[in-house]
Amino acid sequence: MRPKKIILCVDDNEQDLSVLKFMLVTNGYRVLAATNGQDAIALFADNQIDLVLTDHAMPQMSGDQLVLKLKQIASHVPMVILGDPQKMNGQIHGADALLAKKNCSPQELLERVKIMSARKRGPRKGGSRLASAELAVASSVDGEGRNVKRVSSEGR
Repeated sequence: MRPKKIILCVDDNEQDLSVLKFMLVTNGYRVLAATNGQDAIALFADNQIDLVLTDHAMPQMSGDQLVLKLKQIASHVPMVILGDPQKMNGQIHGADALLAKKNCSPQELLERVKIMSARKRGPRKGGSRLASAELAVASSVDGEGRNVKRVSSEGR
């Protein structure tokens, strides 16, 4: 049996958070919930999160600010902001997606969660082999016919 995907849900409105958590748990997800950005950062740092769902409009730390901080910790984790697209000017900032909180049906939200949690980006198991292949390709011949390896640390 595959382990359940872990979703971090963040919303200062405890009723909305409770409904979201119930909907996700009853559809087979493990949910960690936070009512503010600081608690969310602590949960994110201590757990292997597969997806973040955060409200945009929160006191102290907005969803945008939270996403930027979480992306600094683990940029490969997909993050979705739930909010009013008009108030956000349609910009998703550092998030991977924006969903209209009021107009989004439960089925639409669950479908987005399924898609986003399935395509979790980041280090893959074959990453070390890829790095070896890149180093092998980086070898070349200098002006006197000798093989010279050029190793670049750019992007690593």
